[in-house]
Amino acid sequence: MTLPFTPRPAQKKILAYKRGTLGISAVPGSGKTHTLSALAAQIISSGQLEPEQEVLIVTLVNSAVDNFSSRIGDFVQARGLIPQLGYRVRTLHGLAHDIVRENPPLVGLDKKFSIVDETASSSMIREAADAWARLHPDFLSQYISPTLSDYEVRNVENKYWADQVEGLAGSFIRSAKDRRLTPDKLRLALERQPAPLSLAQMGLDIYFDYQRALAYRGAVDFDDLIRLSYDMLELSPELLERLCYRWPFILEDESQDSSKLQEDILRMLAGENGNWVRVGDPNQAIFETFTTADPNLLRHFIKTAGLSLDLPNSGRSQPSIIQLANHLIDWVMNEHVNLEARDALSPPYIQPAPEGDPQPNPPDDPSGIKIVGKKMNPDQEVEEVVKSIEKWIPSHKDQTVAVLTSTNDHAAKVAEELKKRKIEYRELLRSTSPTRAAAGALSYVLSYLAAPDSASKLAQTYRVWRRDWREDEEHEPMVAQVAGLIRGCREVESFLAPRPDSDWLAALSESEAEEVITELNTFREVARRWHGATVLPIDQLVLTLSQEIFSAPTDLALAHKLALVMRQVADENPQWRLPELTPSLHEIARNERRFIGFSSDDGGFNPNEYKGVVVISTVHKAKGLEWDRVYLMSVNNYDYPSNQPNDRFISERWFVRDSLNLEAEALAQLKAATSTSEYDFYEEGSATHKARLDYVRERLRLFYVGITRARKELIVTWNTGRKGDATPSLPFAAMQGWWELRS
Repeated sequence: MTLPFTPRPAQKKILAYKRGTLGISAVPGSGKTHTLSALAAQIISSGQLEPEQEVLIVTLVNSAVDNFSSRIGDFVQARGLIPQLGYRVRTLHGLAHDIVRENPPLVGLDKKFSIVDETASSSMIREAADAWARLHPDFLSQYISPTLSDYEVRNVENKYWADQVEGLAGSFIRSAKDRRLTPDKLRLALERQPAPLSLAQMGLDIYFDYQRALAYRGAVDFDDLIRLSYDMLELSPELLERLCYRWPFILEDESQDSSKLQEDILRMLAGENGNWVRVGDPNQAIFETFTTADPNLLRHFIKTAGLSLDLPNSGRSQPSIIQLANHLIDWVMNEHVNLEARDALSPPYIQPAPEGDPQPNPPDDPSGIKIVGKKMNPDQEVEEVVKSIEKWIPSHKDQTVAVLTSTNDHAAKVAEELKKRKIEYRELLRSTSPTRAAAGALSYVLSYLAAPDSASKLAQTYRVWRRDWREDEEHEPMVAQVAGLIRGCREVESFLAPRPDSDWLAALSESEAEEVITELNTFREVARRWHGATVLPIDQLVLTLSQEIFSAPTDLALAHKLALVMRQVADENPQWRLPELTPSLHEIARNERRFIGFSSDDGGFNPNEYKGVVVISTVHKAKGLEWDRVYLMSVNNYDYPSNQPNDRFISERWFVRDSLNLEAEALAQLKAATSTSEYDFYEEGSATHKARLDYVRERLRLFYVGITRARKELIVTWNTGRKGDATPSLPFAAMQGWWELRS
């Protein structure tokens, strides 16, 4: 049950809303979810709704849907009304799905159309991109750096180019769909161009293949849902009128993460003189790089809305942390060396909770902020942070703590070090350590079964089979010895299926101890059984293997979920065999793919349930959460660049000439091909420059988000990067200098 709500003065202004457009800029920890929920309940109980009407609440993620529904229900019930009536809470994609389901044939879909998830969509794009790269082996020569040696060029062709094509294709397809461009429309636009746009043509080719693959499955992806829902509202005035009547009030949360097309859908539903409330924080817009989100849309809405208000009060952080966050805004706006990046952050500044507030800020403690200038390589940084946690946590079991990193890989290294020191931790990564370990074990075995003549893969498979022995001091020497012997077997067949004249194990028995030969014999029988199981469908194969690999109930349960994932991948790619299917498990094991195991964050993560436990997360994943003590890591000029001469950008691949960002260049060609303005012509390199600035802005906002996760204590560190040449980021150095002078 929601506690009694005593609105702050700024919240009272919002609750005075009656109708029209209202734009709200909300600082971190200002209670926007609570405020929107209270506003929804107020509208429901005001008597403004007809029996068949609802307040529509639109939010970003599924976990927020449950949160809103619960809070609004409590507010409504407290007013003596029936909960669950008079409102509907949906994600943008859920809303789009509802609209398309009204009449699928109107937008060319079968009534029983299905939706592919992000995993399946990525797999299909990868397949289409790989096929395109194989058919166009000479395309790379247009963009390869002339400084590379022949060996380096071959290395790029074999290892890196396919990933570049896949990433480019994914961004291109998302952007094309956000512009409501079908492959046919885009083809006509490209044919009208006076000069060829080769990157856009590549994107179009893969887009065609991807859409054909979706059509073959009778499916759409999430981006199609948004595009088709707009089409349906445009094609059916009757449906639009009915939905506008059903939802006379629209309340939108996390509006800074909306795209142009998503905004257009809500604008249509609100109508010309509709009642539309948008809440968000442009300073926390951190998903622009890998989505079609545009924080400038919310900024413009707030400026032009009938009423614009701020939610500036936050009881989250102690005053010194608030001052640091506010100084970052000031520094960016007035002192950042890159003038074009000075609009990355903007007011409102964070204000502490008013005196007497039921959620007061923690007491001021300037010593709780440490901006550590010590030069460390990435491993040293991890070690220093974990040593600090090891000292702090025994006397703070009643408090929460988080380690925030820029990448999943860096976070995984923190997890490894915590595990080594036997410190309890909880991960908020794409997939957790137990999940990655289970997926890794299965993927090693499947990799061998897909390449059964590989002695090294068979040796790794043996280590997986004996995974419970590897940390056992008594058995580990045996595991290492047997694995080494298998790795040295020149012909795997002579071990698993020996002939009288070629029996590797028989020859080995003359020189090795009896217990080693017994162990090899036992494993040979296991490997033979696994070979026999390869005739099974992939999900049954995974389950069969897991029965012999795992013993813990949680591992067996995870294996069951992984089997379902593999079955889905196989169903979507019926021509795939074991070599093509196995990479899906590799991606989960390497933390490159989101996989939900049995973690509480499936329905919304609550840090207060993990007091005395170290939470590890990327800064992106931590948005919306807070902890008593926060370690913000790797704030160097690679993870937080400022477009200075010595800065490097993750999207500019080392093998591409002129440091071009090929994804950005492809999107610029897409824009040029479909623009009606004579000034939107394509000029190579301009998009790369713009992408750098956009990334600089986003990373400044990410730094702001990281700082504002902390309630009482904040420790900020940097490292020298993989190559050892990274330096402290400009905002790090600026905040460090200001804080030292202030202290």
